[in-house]
Order: sequence, then C-alpha cells, then structure tokens
Amino acid sequence: MAVDRSSALKGKLLIAMPQLPDPNFHKTVTCMAEAMQEGALGLVINRIIPSLTGESIFRELEIDCTRQVASMPIHYGGPVRKSELFVLHGPPLDWQGSFRITPALAMTGSRELLESIAGDRGPADFLFCLGCAGWGPMQLEREILENAWLTCDMSEDLIFRTPVEERWDTAVKELGIDPANLSGMAGHA
Repeated sequence: MAVDRSSALKGKLLIAMPQLPDPNFHKTVTCMAEAMQEGALGLVINRIIPSLTGESIFRELEIDCTRQVASMPIHYGGPVRKSELFVLHGPPLDWQGSFRITPALAMTGSRELLESIAGDRGPADFLFCLGCAGWGPMQLEREILENAWLTCDMSEDLIFRTPVEERWDTAVKELGIDPANLSGMAGHA
C-alpha cells in the first residue's frame, strides 16, 4: 500500500527554488492550506498587488472600513480563482466558513470575517489574498522531487511580522541555507 506523503505538506511553507520556470511562482513563499492525493491548495504570502488596497476591496463589497484596513495591501495569493478573496488569519479561528490550516492559522473568505475586520473587530493577524495556488493530483509532490520547491515549518512570525520583501530570504535562512547557494540544492529540506 502506498504511503500518502501529500498530507504532510498541509501547514507547511513552500519555498520556490530560484530556477522554478513558472513566473507565477518565481521566488514565492506559499502557505500550504491543504494537501492530499487529489491535489493541493495554498496562498502565496510574499507578493503584493500594487494597484489594490483594502479600500479597493471593501468599496467593491460595499463594506465601510477603518483607515487602517483601507490602507492594507492585497497579496497575490496565486493564479487560481483570481477574483476570489481569501483571508489568511490567526485567532480567533471559528469564523463562518473558516478552514483550519494549523492550530493557530486559518483561511476564511466569509463576509462575516470581512465585516469584522472592516470594523476593527477581527483577528489581530491577517493577510488579504486575491486568488490562490493550486496543484492537481500528485503534481506538487512531483515538483518537489524535481527540486522546484523547498518546504519548511509554518511560521506565523514570517507570515505576519516579516516584511513582504524579506519573506523568501527569511524562509530560506530558517532552513539554515544561504539563499545565494540554492541553485544546485535538492528540493526537500
């Protein structure tokens, strides 16, 4: 009987190797929300969509929001479901439609959560992500074996407190690797 290694990716960070040819994922860090033999789903956490802010999103949803929320950046979550808004967030994790990733991290897209965030009553830690990353059955596992990705443990500090432009280097360094030395390394740390 084959061992399902896919589920071991849920709750991990996926770090794109520099030579990964897909421009959607060049030097990305992806929070893996789900991984099973049928496929995988994650949110890219280190790319901002410069033309969008919280104000743009909440105006379109016709939800009034605080200035702080209005100025929040919108992350490029990935090339799948590009018009869908996901919120990657810390506690509380029991919002309507929440999908728990780890004991301290969830993904939610509900209006209830968005209205709470807009009124400054939501989780302290959150990222807005437009779109998500997705892989077909066993596709991601094959890409890891082909050295396209590194994996490491989830880090809420990296997701919520590390500046966006430093997240890829920081994730690589957390593995004890100098980012300048990556080109010939294997994809499974």
